[in-house]
Amino acid sequence: MNFPLYIAKRYLRSKSSQNAVNIINFITFLVIIIGAAALFVVLSAFSGLKTFSLQFTNTFDPDLKAMPSSGKVFSVGPKEEQKLAAIEGVAHYSKELEERVYLSFREKGDLAFIKGVDENYRKTTGIDSTLYFGSWGIAKHNAVMGIGIYNLLGVPINNYRTPMMALAPKPGSGSFSQSGLGSKPYNELPLVVSGVYAIEEGLDKKYVFTELSLVQAFLEKDSTQISGINFKLNGKRPAEEIRQEIASVLGDKAKILSRRELNRTLYRMLNTENLATYLIFTLVLIIALFNVVGAIIMMILDKRQNSKTLYNLGATIKELRRIYFIQGLLVTTLGGLIGVLLGALLIGSQLAFGWLKITPSLAYPVEFDLTNVMVVVATIVVLGIISSKIASSRISKKLISSI
Repeated sequence: MNFPLYIAKRYLRSKSSQNAVNIINFITFLVIIIGAAALFVVLSAFSGLKTFSLQFTNTFDPDLKAMPSSGKVFSVGPKEEQKLAAIEGVAHYSKELEERVYLSFREKGDLAFIKGVDENYRKTTGIDSTLYFGSWGIAKHNAVMGIGIYNLLGVPINNYRTPMMALAPKPGSGSFSQSGLGSKPYNELPLVVSGVYAIEEGLDKKYVFTELSLVQAFLEKDSTQISGINFKLNGKRPAEEIRQEIASVLGDKAKILSRRELNRTLYRMLNTENLATYLIFTLVLIIALFNVVGAIIMMILDKRQNSKTLYNLGATIKELRRIYFIQGLLVTTLGGLIGVLLGALLIGSQLAFGWLKITPSLAYPVEFDLTNVMVVVATIVVLGIISSKIASSRISKKLISSI
């Protein structure tokens, strides 16, 4: 049997003759448990918040999206559409055309984006699940708008008598004064709201959906001109391979972006917040593990007579240091595992019962992730190694011979 490990385990189980040392050891062990549990709970909470935040973009954005390399629109002909449909791994694709417009209803107005989509749009995104009330009717001058725009303009559903108007400047380089006498410098499109969607505040105030051909005529574009193509993948092939094939079909006129690239800012913000939280709680753990250094030093002083006996029996200074190093490592590792177990029970209870609420109907989002378990255990072990190494280095021949 490994001699230092055997002695370290004996020291771990045995109590000191000094009651103060026992109290210090207990407090140290308790602090490690609480610190590990807190770190795991916080990481799990941020994982839940990240998933909760991304579910909105996952609903709205496709797996891959083709966007113009320059300008606002690009053209896709029938032959290119046939090639896109033939790409293995693409379940569905849909075309869209969007532009910033002014919405007017009675005496109210708002700036928003009109997005013309084809019949496959609901197959490439999860927009159906966001419908708050009404129906997804975008044909025959019908439209679906975000609840933010709906509340601002107060447009009734299925109001055919006084529809909402969308206004967009006519394309061209001439000034308003060059327009013919009595002609308007903008195009008008009457829209009847058939449904309202609700995703999140930013998107709820941004889009009005209607038929693609209607928007193309409204913006004076031909049937091949679009501002994007949404792709839904079936998961049978790597996304990067499909991305390269789409790029080869569309050429330099379009760039292909993944969902993560479409929401680069959001992902960066969430990852930065997660890292900052981890570093803050790790700093708390570092401060807490100073207790481990103090506890091991107290144990060294308490066991000096035993250490001298072992030294006289032939144990080297290196072996004595290893005894207290292993003891500190056992304390931190065991405390970390118990802390993770307690944290897992708390997260499991939240997932099962939702006892912590954001609203009366919405439980605080958490997520049990094995990656968080590994991160917490690895952090505790690394910090335990460092603190145990510092404390065990106090063992010296001078300390042993001074007894």
